[in-house]
This record gives sequence, C-alpha cells and structure tokens, in this order.
Amino acid sequence: MPQRFQPEHLRESLRPLAAGSALTPEQQAYQAFYGIDMPGVQTRLGCFQVFGYQVAVQVWWPEQPRATLIFQHGYYDHMGLYRHIVRWALNMGFAVLACDLPGHGLSSGARADIGEFADYQRVLQGLFAQAEQLDLPQPWHLCGQSAGGAVMLDHLLLGEVSDKIGQSILLAPLVRPRAWGWSKFSYQMLKPFVSSIPRRFNANSNDPDFLEFIQRDPLQPLSLPTAWVGALSRWVPKIEAAPRSSRSPLIIQGDDDMTVDWRHNMQVLNDKFTAPQLLMLPQARHHLVNETPEFRSRYFDFLRERLG
Repeated sequence: MPQRFQPEHLRESLRPLAAGSALTPEQQAYQAFYGIDMPGVQTRLGCFQVFGYQVAVQVWWPEQPRATLIFQHGYYDHMGLYRHIVRWALNMGFAVLACDLPGHGLSSGARADIGEFADYQRVLQGLFAQAEQLDLPQPWHLCGQSAGGAVMLDHLLLGEVSDKIGQSILLAPLVRPRAWGWSKFSYQMLKPFVSSIPRRFNANSNDPDFLEFIQRDPLQPLSLPTAWVGALSRWVPKIEAAPRSSRSPLIIQGDDDMTVDWRHNMQVLNDKFTAPQLLMLPQARHHLVNETPEFRSRYFDFLRERLG
C-alpha cells in the first residue's frame, strides 16, 4: 500500500485524545497503512502530555466492551505494528488502549532514546489517566512486548498496582538483552566517542512479510542511541533486585529468540512472581506479536483460555 501520510505532519497535528476529535483523512491513511483501521468499532487517535513529551495514543472500542487491554510496544516499534493484538482483543470484547513510547512512532522525543527507564513509568501512568478519562471498562489487562514487557514488569514489581488491573501478559519480556555482558562493555567503550550506532535489522520473526515490511516502515528508527543502553544498564539491577510479587503473569516466550537472554530472564521472572504461567513456543523468534499465524494462533488460544 503506498504511503499517504507524512510522519512529522501527522505528529504535529495530533490533538488531546479526550477531546474526541474525529479522525482526519491523514489519520485514516495512517491507520489504513498499518492495517489498524478496524471496521465496525469506534476509534480515536490523539495525544497527551507527560514529563515534557507529547505522547501519541490510540483507543478502539467494540460495541459493548467488557474489559480493556492496555498494551506497550517493544523497542524500535510503535502502535501501528500491533494490528494482530488489536484485532484479537476486540474479538475478545475488550476495548484497546495503546501509546507510542517517547522517541517512537508518532510520539515526541529523540528517536529510540530515553533518559531513564523511569520516564516510561510516567508514560504508563499517563496512559492509565487516559483510561480513567475515557471511563474504559475494568478490569484493565496489561500487555507488553519485549521492552514494553519491561515497562509492565517495572510497574508490577516496583510500582503501586491498582485494583483496577486484571491479568498481565508478557510477550518475550526484556530483562537482559542477549550478550548483555558484551553490550555493557561496548557501551562503556563507545559512550565517550559516539552518541549512537547504526541499527541492524535482525530476522526477529519467522514471517517474511513482516521482515520485508519493517524495512520500508517510515516510522522505524535507524540508530541505537548509546544513552538508551546506559538507561537500560541502570534499570536492570533495579528490576533484578526488586521484591517478590504475589501476582501470576502470563508469559509467552520463543526458544529461538536471539534478541533477549530469555533463559536468564525466565529465571528472574520465576523468582519474582508467584506461579507465573509460561507458554514456551519452540522455534518462535523474538517479535511474537508479528510471528507467523501458526505461532500467533497458539498463544492467542493460550490467552483466550485464561481471559475468556
């Protein structure tokens, strides 16, 4: 599908979500480009302000929602890549609320960068405030892919979890990335000299169509800021030292994931949570939201059994 929206213009044109503005033609083109224009449901695209960021936010409502899914995307990602999650949640009768993290998608901020991971928690609190303003139905189920899973982990282990929160879904959650020791060493060596390094596009899914699309996605960051690695290096010890939680999240992980150190991460999550429910997917890679239909079918069935 040809590109029919200009990212910078679209970003600057966003209005507060609570204002309830109808989608503009450019916003409709954006949704159509990514396949998140869901027929038969209400939808809004807008923004909210938090900690100096303008955060792009979207909501979808089925006719009579019975709960809400609040999701956070992974590093380098944005809301537009999550059509499979949105469609599944709507079919479950959930309203869906999501935002682009700072430096991603249609949100402001240096591309793919963050000062501290605490900023992501401020954004998540802003997202909860949006859910309050829109009076979205409870429970509010949380869902995060990779770095979005890290945002949810941080809230569950170190935040004050509201009784409005229902189940938590962690898709290939980030605690430590793969080869973390080498990454920290490289960061220490590089940070005095460079502010970023070119991004490498890895084969993080078995779906060739997704891998091809990501190469031409106009909202993809093209570099890895060294400051983001520094923020991650300060966050990892905090989450690994966090007190144990009584919650039991649903965790889905592929064993061919070459992005996160999933073996270590699963040990951490088993230690931090009470009886987490884990679905391991043999041969699945990292980007579970955009894995092949066979993998998506397996984990959506797993989730449906527990959230139906």
